[in-house]
Amino acid sequence: MGIADIADEVARLVETAQDGAAALFEPTVRLGVTGLSRAGKTVFITSLVANLLDRGRMPRLRAAAQGRIEAAQLRPQPDRAAPRFDFETHLGALLAPEPRWPESTRAVSQLRLSLRLRPEGWLAGLAGPRVVHLDIVDYPGEWLLDLALLDLSYDDWSERALAEARAPARALHAAPWLARLGAVDPAGPWDEGPARALAEAFAAYLEACRRAGLSGLTPGRFLMPGDLAGSPALTFSPLPRAERRGGLRAEMAKRFEAYKRAVVRPFFRDHFARIDRQVVLVDVLSALGAGPQAVADLRASMTAVLDAFRPGENSWLAPIIGRRVDRILFAAAKADHVHHTQHDRLAALTAELLRRSRERAAFKGARVEAMALASLRATVEQDVRRDGRVLHCVRGRLAATGREAALHPGDLPEDPRRFLDALGAERWPEGDFRAMDFAPPRLRLAPGDGPPHLRLDAAAEFLLGDKLS
Repeated sequence: MGIADIADEVARLVETAQDGAAALFEPTVRLGVTGLSRAGKTVFITSLVANLLDRGRMPRLRAAAQGRIEAAQLRPQPDRAAPRFDFETHLGALLAPEPRWPESTRAVSQLRLSLRLRPEGWLAGLAGPRVVHLDIVDYPGEWLLDLALLDLSYDDWSERALAEARAPARALHAAPWLARLGAVDPAGPWDEGPARALAEAFAAYLEACRRAGLSGLTPGRFLMPGDLAGSPALTFSPLPRAERRGGLRAEMAKRFEAYKRAVVRPFFRDHFARIDRQVVLVDVLSALGAGPQAVADLRASMTAVLDAFRPGENSWLAPIIGRRVDRILFAAAKADHVHHTQHDRLAALTAELLRRSRERAAFKGARVEAMALASLRATVEQDVRRDGRVLHCVRGRLAATGREAALHPGDLPEDPRRFLDALGAERWPEGDFRAMDFAPPRLRLAPGDGPPHLRLDAAAEFLLGDKLS
């Protein structure tokens, strides 16, 4: 460790101690929001903040229902080096005359919302209002999956990645990359041109899997390279084991280690390790529409996500001695895409996908919940009579055409365990489920109301309620 590294670590310790001292007077809740692609992270944060600023639609958030939140205000975030979550632009996109979904999460961003609270109970007459800061950290779920790479050598990662590529769900998408890989001698000399072509083929395979509705795709920055596009840290590929460790394999291993050093470790140190509460948004409905193999892939990814956290109870010393995530919410997003009679089934299916990991987290002292919600309600419900039976439909503007339609996507299973037994099959035994894409609704908000939602207030109560009491 050099002098600069030592100075950096000392500065971090001082900053952590200062944060801990400040937290004794104005506590801060650091809420992580993540999810795999198209799960709705940006909309969740935008709607949550808008509904905490204007709380007319938050009856299940107890502090709001009791009128104890006297004021809420956006404040400068304490981490000046991190990009600010562009709340105003995203809200403007949703409230425009021709509304559109905001741009997806491409990197880490932050936002601070400060709440001025009146105490409850016997303290109300003895103490004045207090301030609680909510620091929201938005980051791509693919980056969270990368944390597992820290415990893997290049050889171990290559072996696992090759096995995943040959699995039935991915084999078709991996074929072009595997064909190029078969023409390469892992122990041969290094040549930048062929190595780059191999890395590009590997990245194209990951992107094809994502378009097909699969998840658990690492390294995450291959899917959203940002300012690292074209750098050696993103120009590598798994290789099969070889008796000799020649120039190609040796350089690929060095670049894999550089990826962990330059991308994964800074994310863990600067952002992930400082989170108190966590939301993981899951697009279960799209996975259901893609078929049993996509849901099996999602279950493995969600298990890996939960395993990445350090669950357990926090004490008042947490800002000083190190935080642990003590509440994790897995939210099945876009619940407005199915009728309300299906919401309990959607939540039960999400909970069953996570059952074993939830039990492990609970044993360590963390609370883990599964919930079906819609950050922004894009549909209304409508019953349609067809062939002598009533179909419970949802009606909204279709994203592809902009026209309104009432659609019935199919029924979710009553028993999620029976349903999950079919994950190795080609098709669902009880009929297919069709996922739909709706455009955001045209909104005219009344004074004091945030955007319409489903159970966003219940999610806020689970994540923040105890901190606002």
